[in-house]
Amino acid sequence: MEELATEKHEYKSGEIISMTGGTTDHNKIALNFAANLKFALKKQNYNIFIGDVKLWIPAYSEATYPDVMLIEDEPNYYGTGKTTITNPSLIVEVLSKSTQNYDQGEKFYYYRSIPEFKEYILISQYQYYVMQFNKTNQGKWILSEYRNDNSALSLQTVKFDISFEEIYENVNLG
Repeated sequence: MEELATEKHEYKSGEIISMTGGTTDHNKIALNFAANLKFALKKQNYNIFIGDVKLWIPAYSEATYPDVMLIEDEPNYYGTGKTTITNPSLIVEVLSKSTQNYDQGEKFYYYRSIPEFKEYILISQYQYYVMQFNKTNQGKWILSEYRNDNSALSLQTVKFDISFEEIYENVNLG
């Protein structure tokens, strides 16, 4: 069904939910992050996927479309095609007013059931603000927050630093 659809859907609590289109700023931020990450990890054994690749969460029978996903080595596919994966170590979501509570709450709860998942980045598209969640060796999640335009983010999952200038390039936060 999804392969023939004209819009994206997420599968949530047994229901198919239509996803609204993102803003151009949302798209720019996700692309800025993914492009910088891809360039930094060139010729290394990582796969980076953007918003059109579906994530299946087996423990909760949920399907989502994260803005950016990083997978170490090769993706584990769900089903017979190459449209749905199950093993990201890093997920990045750009927050929208309509989805930010879900992204920070229930969706993060689902993501934490994925064994390979170690880092979650939430980026505001309305102000200079990033939340970074990292999983410790003891299985605890630690939150770090970044709030101003001269901040920089250092990932724990891979060796990668990105400045807010790079994240918010060509985005007008006025």
